[in-house]
Amino acid sequence: MNYKAPDSTDHSRRHFLAASSMGIGSLALSWMLNQDQALAKNPAIRPELLKKHFDLKLKPTHHPPRAKAMISMFMQGGPSHLDMFDPKPMLQKYDGKKFPGDIKYDNAAQASSKVLGSPWKFSKHGECGTELSELLPGLSEVVDDITLIRSMHTGVNNHGQSIYAMHSGRILPGRPTLGSWLTYGLGSESENLPAYIAMVDPGGAPVLGVDNWTNGWLPSLYQGTVIRPKEPRILNLNAPPHLSGKAQEKYLDFLGKLNQRHLNQHPGEDDLSARIASYELAAKMQTAATEALDLSKETKATQAMYGIDRSESAEFGKRCLIARRLIERGVRFVQIMTGNQHWDHHTSMRTSLPRTCKRVDVPSAGLVKDLKMRGLLDETLVHWGGEMGRLPVIQNDAGVAKQGRDHNTYGFSMWLAGGGLKGGMAYGETDDFGHHAVENKVSHSDYHQTLLYLFGLDPERLTFTRNGAEQTLIDKQPSRIVHDIIA
Repeated sequence: MNYKAPDSTDHSRRHFLAASSMGIGSLALSWMLNQDQALAKNPAIRPELLKKHFDLKLKPTHHPPRAKAMISMFMQGGPSHLDMFDPKPMLQKYDGKKFPGDIKYDNAAQASSKVLGSPWKFSKHGECGTELSELLPGLSEVVDDITLIRSMHTGVNNHGQSIYAMHSGRILPGRPTLGSWLTYGLGSESENLPAYIAMVDPGGAPVLGVDNWTNGWLPSLYQGTVIRPKEPRILNLNAPPHLSGKAQEKYLDFLGKLNQRHLNQHPGEDDLSARIASYELAAKMQTAATEALDLSKETKATQAMYGIDRSESAEFGKRCLIARRLIERGVRFVQIMTGNQHWDHHTSMRTSLPRTCKRVDVPSAGLVKDLKMRGLLDETLVHWGGEMGRLPVIQNDAGVAKQGRDHNTYGFSMWLAGGGLKGGMAYGETDDFGHHAVENKVSHSDYHQTLLYLFGLDPERLTFTRNGAEQTLIDKQPSRIVHDIIA
């Protein structure tokens, strides 16, 4: 048996990478790999036999877009539409009495058939006169700029399945999220920052964790890049002080030569050639990300607009302000997540719901105000909502202080702003008790098709071939573009 010595170039390259502690290598993320296409040219290879190439270069839309970027504030757990967005006089009339109909409980053990009238008052706001709860003083100031949808439904009364439906179009795991589809279909406008960013809550990851920003079976460069809720928001962003500057430049130069030599020995490997380019882009990100995440140059007035001067809203306000700075610098999709079950108020709702509202209300409204002032709202789609609402009856009937509400995915509310949508509009209705959407129902598939339309994409043409079959975000589910909410 003949023994062949290992390739010394490959050997030294691997060991050099393994021994390196520069930190820059960990930033060579998959989303950056194909920014600068560098396919090896080899006329002996037939084009159809080459691997399909994926990148984040700007791509043409199917029709003129209204929106260019999106910020989604996902309120995981199920905000109570009945206490925030959807006033129901019948709840007050039947408060404490038996519900006059059928209820679909999620937790039958703690269920009650007694109606729970909202403890909070509703009043009209803005020129549009949309009614909002006293829990939302911030949103009441921008109500003329939002589209409030009161007729959302997924019909799957569980957190996990409804999260999957709202994010990826189906109730099953493993599929790409909306942010992944948008970056796959549109590419990125930034060469120095990720196209898709997810900002997690200091209270912990939401239910399903990374599934909230997964690329599913799309190539990994379309996965959301996580920014941590506290400093350092991006790990290993900068080299250690003793290795920065000239030392890092020499390191990258030497590594580039090793990589190029390796590429010359393996022509046609586009992942390898793109990986070489990623080191240069990662170096750019050291400056771009640091600058984008730095709020010190924002005025005190701007920071106050986001509630950063208030202890209860400072953390969420910082993430909202960072989101504005990111889309301002070309990031396509920013996802701001609340923590695990922050809105899941099965009990003690009278204290927990106001506390949660104070945390996000002013920052959410501040984001809309700031985008509008800067001329960014017209092309930035803002979303605020969760995976479900709450039921009109009492859960945990153990005294007023303990009362809460169970899950309801059959009719709930969320709001949108900017990106080609009408402002000052309340769309759709639930029944007299807020249990079921009954007029102008908007399913998760309707929501997704409408968003794709606003971004200039046709859901039937935005496809990815997997196992020989064309996959889409809508996945052949009945859906419509909700033209009534489009300006």
